[in-house]
Amino acid sequence: MLNAEQRAIIKATVPLLESGGEALTTHFYKMMLNEYPEVRPLFNQAHQASGDQPRALANGVLMYARHIDQLEQLGGLVGQIINKHVALQILPEHYPIVGSCLLRAIEEVLGKEIATPAVIDAWAAAYGQLADILIGAEENLYKQKEDAEGGWRGTREFRLVRREQESSEIVSFYFAPVDGKPVLKAQPGQYIGLKLDIDSAEQRRNYSLSALCDGKEYRISVKREAGGKVSNYLHDELVVGDTLQLFPPAGDFTLAASDKPLVLISGGVGITPTLAMLQAALQTRREVHFIHCARNGAVHAFRDWVDGLAARHPQLKRFYCYAEAAGGAEADAIGLLSEDLLAEWLPPERDVDAYFLGPKAFMAAVKRQLKGLGVPEQQSRYEFFGPAAALE
Repeated sequence: MLNAEQRAIIKATVPLLESGGEALTTHFYKMMLNEYPEVRPLFNQAHQASGDQPRALANGVLMYARHIDQLEQLGGLVGQIINKHVALQILPEHYPIVGSCLLRAIEEVLGKEIATPAVIDAWAAAYGQLADILIGAEENLYKQKEDAEGGWRGTREFRLVRREQESSEIVSFYFAPVDGKPVLKAQPGQYIGLKLDIDSAEQRRNYSLSALCDGKEYRISVKREAGGKVSNYLHDELVVGDTLQLFPPAGDFTLAASDKPLVLISGGVGITPTLAMLQAALQTRREVHFIHCARNGAVHAFRDWVDGLAARHPQLKRFYCYAEAAGGAEADAIGLLSEDLLAEWLPPERDVDAYFLGPKAFMAAVKRQLKGLGVPEQQSRYEFFGPAAALE
């Protein structure tokens, strides 16, 4: 537990984190990944190279320091971290590694004149407090998943039983457990963790479940990313009959029960979690507006499936926006999604539940547009596929 002096020191470091937090976390990751290769599989190296992961950690550390007196003000950030950790199987033994490297990074980046023994002691106490919170919450979640029907802890062996080409760059993969037993029913919007061995190196990734779970198998739909080690392996190497290890489903970006009209807005491969949400919503009488944006018709996945649902379910209205007129399929609009288009495609009453996913710039624009159209901010929900960032 932090004492009053330590809390004051933590808050006094906020200006330093605001100006130099990313440099600190970049140094932290470089040190930790070089000295502790056993934790490398827990981190996506593409996110390291882009700077997304250091920026996300810097923002998280800053938010923690700002609210050290009122941790409840962190809101959904803690839940997001816990679910990401559980999906990748972050364990208690990983926390001392992170803590020691973080304290060294603070000292080496800020210098001993600023990072005095009192400052290091305060941050050690603050990190210990945070680690205890996360370890406890993560253990509760691990236990829930282990005890639930079809659940498990750690890895479980699954076999690829089917793969389907959904567009020119997206493939769906269907996995069934090798033991033939039921699987944990994921909530619409959740993701699954994969553990793979590629070129004799362990890799872990999270992928959204792109279909409502039936208790027998899981489906993910993966876009081939240029230079993506795991996505290219899945596209080019994984064949029906191959096995791999899966972690239980996780994620708190899930479809909440409601009778308000539902608006699902996606860009590119951001469509994947909205598909399970759409399936779940259509099991009720809820009005659904499904809006998808793609580069063109050739890369638009699941169009025929959504069109088929719209033909059978009068409460579903679907709209497509293509950035360019190519790919052999017509869209409701050509160009980028605008506030005017959203105004036309949303229900007349703006008291809706909106969920949106896609590239960061896309989500930032959608967030502004929904706010401008009067959708209550607390009913406008989104999630990042990679490290979290500010949508400003």
